[in-house]
Amino acid sequence: MSDILNPSEGPRPAPLPQRRDDDRPRVLKEVRKHRRFASLRAIGALVLREMQTSHGRSSGGYFWAIAEPVGGITLLTLIFSMGFRAPPVGTSFAMFYATGVVPFMAYLDMSGKVAGSINYSKSLLSYPAVTFMDALLARIAFNTVTQIMVATLIFVGISSFMETRTDPQFDLIAIGFAMVVVIASAIGTMNCFMFAAFSWWQPMWSILMRPIFLVSCIFFIFDDIPQPYQDWLWWNPLVHVVGQMRRAFYPSYAGDYVSYLYVFGLGLGLIALGLTLLIRYHRDLQNS
Repeated sequence: MSDILNPSEGPRPAPLPQRRDDDRPRVLKEVRKHRRFASLRAIGALVLREMQTSHGRSSGGYFWAIAEPVGGITLLTLIFSMGFRAPPVGTSFAMFYATGVVPFMAYLDMSGKVAGSINYSKSLLSYPAVTFMDALLARIAFNTVTQIMVATLIFVGISSFMETRTDPQFDLIAIGFAMVVVIASAIGTMNCFMFAAFSWWQPMWSILMRPIFLVSCIFFIFDDIPQPYQDWLWWNPLVHVVGQMRRAFYPSYAGDYVSYLYVFGLGLGLIALGLTLLIRYHRDLQNS
């Protein structure tokens, strides 16, 4: 009737359908699902970028990301094997040294790569689809797989060409690598904030890490250290990581000092603290 009385106004548009309260949980679920898959796609893209840029200018590309640490650790193992004939545990110094240096080098490489996540991906973090968390997770995932491949090649190579008289327990080896990943991710996450926030911390950290190779029980076992130095070294989480790896290969080695609670508790605590600082200040760090 109103259209007939006021023909100049024309027909009124149909009213918009009102969203019911029952639709809200479904909409929120779809938004979360979209964000989750977007994050996975971003992490996958960052991992592929990492593979392409790792020794990307060299012939062989990603192959050298595995061959370089394998070659370096193998060379060091052979050199020290010539000077040390009788290891503290087992009969092969090469295997004894490898059970210490492999997790140690994995920690050094992974913690350093994770610490540089924001600077490495700073140009991509300006896009809304890429977050600093994606950059951290991509580097952790990429370097975890790389270090597992490096360790596998080294341990299998030594076992194939030398008489080691070891009995690897794969469940204990998996726990050892989990300890490496957690503590390396924790130190890397904290340093990711510290390196970007304080310019003096990176050279200071480099100085502090110089003697860590000598106090991580790579050339000796924790049980042979006299007091009070033994109590001091216990607080070094890498001592626990190396001890876990050695008792995984040598069933006769008890390694009672190894504490899962300390390593995983310290690692998860530092990760939580590092992420809290990055969430609070990551925009300022990106723009600095």
